[in-house]
Amino acid sequence: MPQLAAFPKAFMQALCKDGSMRLAEWIELAAALDIDGLEWYAGFLEMADEKNWPLFRRQVEDHGLVIPMMCCSPDFTHPVEEFRRREIEKQKHWIDMTAVLGGSYCRVLSGQRRPELSIEEGLNLAAGCIRECLPYAARLGITLIIENHYKDDFWEYPEFAQKMDVFCALVERIDHPHFGVNYDPSNTYLAGEDPLELLRKVSNRVVTMHASDRYLREGTIEDLRREEGGATGYARRLSHGEIGKGLNNYDAIFTELRRVGFDGWISIEDGVEGMDQLARSVTFLRRKINQYWP
Repeated sequence: MPQLAAFPKAFMQALCKDGSMRLAEWIELAAALDIDGLEWYAGFLEMADEKNWPLFRRQVEDHGLVIPMMCCSPDFTHPVEEFRRREIEKQKHWIDMTAVLGGSYCRVLSGQRRPELSIEEGLNLAAGCIRECLPYAARLGITLIIENHYKDDFWEYPEFAQKMDVFCALVERIDHPHFGVNYDPSNTYLAGEDPLELLRKVSNRVVTMHASDRYLREGTIEDLRREEGGATGYARRLSHGEIGKGLNNYDAIFTELRRVGFDGWISIEDGVEGMDQLARSVTFLRRKINQYWP
């Protein structure tokens, strides 16, 4: 049966930028939810000191929870080899972080969709960098998970593999037991595409999932599809919402995941309106998990 984790979507500024919230506070808040673990983020301010890593693991485990997943954002499509080499070393550092925290999954991305980059060049660069990281991850028992992503907060350009055809081509190029997909249905809308179509293409490679929901603030899905890559629509047309009340069809999603035998972690990346909203999203997902994995 899949297990539930939570991610502090509503508190990223406080935990990663201004330090107005401590990780201990987030752990205490999250421990009151009906979840099994916490998805971690490599950019939490307090993670800069490696001595803190085992301390946070202990704090989480003292609440009967675990840290299964690490969220980080390598940029593997930069044209300069020295830059890519530094990104590989960063990824290995995040793999180390995941292992010390007791996690099993560490995110990778393709990199930025730079205008001068052809599809073939980008696929070669991203796949090559991910392959270089895989032996290191495997030695530590970590699985690298690639997400159908939109855009890191600090990137100039959207994800190179944002579009379904490019994402699937990248996944197909990497065949390794310590590599899989972190499926995010909401991000597919940001590409102006159908999340169920993507899921059917990669469901046999999905090992983890991000659960969230989106709703249209204005216009229609067709309006969103007409906008370049969905990038403009992210700000204007789509907003985070309570899971189960937005555009995602969780019955169809879970039917497909159950069909392929998925039993991995589902991490909630919502709750932007506070802990009450996050608790309702947890309740919705717990009920759906019990329905589809009785």
